[in-house]
Amino acid sequence: MIQLQGILPPLTTPFDTQGYLDLSRLSQNVERYNDQGLAGYVALGSNGEAVHLSPGERIEVIAHIKRAATPQHKIIAGINELSTRAAIHATRAAADVGADIALVVTPYFYKAAMTAEVLSHFFQAVADASPIPIFIYNVPQNTGVVIDAATIAALAAHENIVGLKDSAGGMGALADTLRLVPQAFQVFVGNGGILYPALAMGARGAVLAVACVAPRACVDLYEAVQAGDHAKARDLQNRLSPLAHLVTAGLGVAGLKAALDLVGYPSGLPCPPLLPLNEANKEKVKSVLRTSGLFSAME
Repeated sequence: MIQLQGILPPLTTPFDTQGYLDLSRLSQNVERYNDQGLAGYVALGSNGEAVHLSPGERIEVIAHIKRAATPQHKIIAGINELSTRAAIHATRAAADVGADIALVVTPYFYKAAMTAEVLSHFFQAVADASPIPIFIYNVPQNTGVVIDAATIAALAAHENIVGLKDSAGGMGALADTLRLVPQAFQVFVGNGGILYPALAMGARGAVLAVACVAPRACVDLYEAVQAGDHAKARDLQNRLSPLAHLVTAGLGVAGLKAALDLVGYPSGLPCPPLLPLNEANKEKVKSVLRTSGLFSAME
């Protein structure tokens, strides 16, 4: 079983002005990230705009990230399909191009029908058929579907369901999950605003949009917690939190891409119908980057 810990960024997907993939920028960004102390990369997470890509384009993205990463970096592939059959097919295709783990989102179109029983059957079926381990992806702000701690804990008994990315942002539910799952189950937090408390409570690591912009600071926070330097960890959390909010709930993918461009990770435009930031919001991003104290070139 893959044992994963540390910080992973959910990589953005660069597009050109026509809305097509710009894979050369993607490879360049990964090569720059390789020396930042990251544990690996997430392809096609929520910030990767997977819903805007065709199945073939999704596989291209995973393959390019795999080629640009070092052998030490683990590749997690987002699986964003709504049927069990399609999710199984996508998981196998991701494995074929080198993904180490599949991050499988909760199905969400028929929200009212997504009971604990339905979600359990879905994840068990995908895990049974997957050639690579499965992480459950709980992201109710995008899906409108919550998978509760008891259901996650029951699924953790499956030998091929090895972890969770919890982006719900609630410390109470996260605490319940950490209490109920087996010690070997790998819980990763997906909200940069609670990185420090989540790690202190026992999360293995994090998959964070803010780690795309400030990878070294996120890694430093993780390492500070491991070393017991809680004063340093709290200071880094206070610096990262406003930026983490801005590039997720605040301004979304367009805000994240604007921040990346400002700190030297060219990410292109968001894919329509998403629009790039207006000038007022770009100035807001610049201000938060400066006041964080994490980017000396901008101060």
